[in-house]
Amino acid sequence: MKRSKVFRNIQFGVKNLMLQKMQSSLTILGIVFGIASVIAMLSIGEGASKQALEQIRKLGSTNILINAKKVGGNTPVNTRGPSVSVYGLLYDDAERISQIFSKVLRVVPVKKVQKRAHLNTRIMEMRVVGTTEDWFDLVRRDVIAGRVLSAEDIKRRAGVAVLTEYGARRILATAHSVGQELRVDSDYFEIIGIVKSEGGQSGDIQTPDEQVDIYIPITTARERYGDMQVYYSSGTRIRERIELNQIIVEIDSNKNVVGTSRGIETMLKRYHKNEDYALNVPLTLLRQAEATKKRFNIVLGSIAAISLLVGGIGIMNIMLASVTERTREIGIRRAMGARRKQIIEQFLIETIVLSTIGGIIGIMLGVGIPWLVTKFGQMPTVVTSSSLVLSVGISVAIGVVFGLYPAIRAANLDPIEALRHD
Repeated sequence: MKRSKVFRNIQFGVKNLMLQKMQSSLTILGIVFGIASVIAMLSIGEGASKQALEQIRKLGSTNILINAKKVGGNTPVNTRGPSVSVYGLLYDDAERISQIFSKVLRVVPVKKVQKRAHLNTRIMEMRVVGTTEDWFDLVRRDVIAGRVLSAEDIKRRAGVAVLTEYGARRILATAHSVGQELRVDSDYFEIIGIVKSEGGQSGDIQTPDEQVDIYIPITTARERYGDMQVYYSSGTRIRERIELNQIIVEIDSNKNVVGTSRGIETMLKRYHKNEDYALNVPLTLLRQAEATKKRFNIVLGSIAAISLLVGGIGIMNIMLASVTERTREIGIRRAMGARRKQIIEQFLIETIVLSTIGGIIGIMLGVGIPWLVTKFGQMPTVVTSSSLVLSVGISVAIGVVFGLYPAIRAANLDPIEALRHD
């Protein structure tokens, strides 16, 4: 009985709203744009932050990245020829970190040199990365073909190489190229695998890899290329001696990352007077990014709330006008025995119908806008279920909150005065 009564009241409310189509449509538009802006803004913000957060997570929440850094205070070593600039991380640094800190699980040394690679008739500049087999565990990359470096490759100082997918395509290497020989300057390496490219910048942290990389055993890199790098800049010959360009440290758990990173930094300061290194903690950056994301969502939500407020005021305005126009109708209903509660229910249902219709249209529009942004703007967007639930709740709440005052005002009209109203 109650269910049929509610359904009848809803039908009656829709009928009354249809008598004022233009006013009802304009009022609904305020809710539509408010709800759509909430969903669209939150989805665009979520998509933008998700991509950055995902890239930081790939660096490993239990990893510490230490990069060599060239500073003005690096002291050149005097030789009979051109001076040699000595800076960067040392093999001894990696050894000390491994032995001193009990919370350290693995230490991965990384050596990087720029070389020219040749495959068949194709030639291009690529970065050679000398590292160990643990690199592929700490910096996870999907294997597209073949395999990655092994402990045996490191031990034997094998002439093997793993290419990044992007670099492989640039040099016209495919999955079928596994087993072929790649010439790097005058040295030959057997291609044993291809991994997915993930190079780029994650906030303030440079990712350990780039899109065009060749991974070889660090023992092979040290044996064939040594620690001296020579390159030319503006016609000047520059010589630099650098043992390691990077050290990646894996800690046993998240709770020990920050404390261990401080200990490592203290140790490095003791052996590096010029502070020719930069220590980065992805976990710290991840927490900062997540906090920024929350603040960003609050700002976007606040901006969208203004649109909803305007829509709510529009609902209150039309319902107050409706009370004035239907004063005589209210008087007749009260004279026939309708209680104040029934009058309040009638007007509340009408406002909820308005806000619900606007909410449904707004949700459809709000889901469509991020899709268009992704399709034509090439920006990642994520429509979350929480934003949809929030929008539905807001649309219903607007109907109740902004419809309550007109409903109470209608219920409090004096029946006799209402019947006299023309």
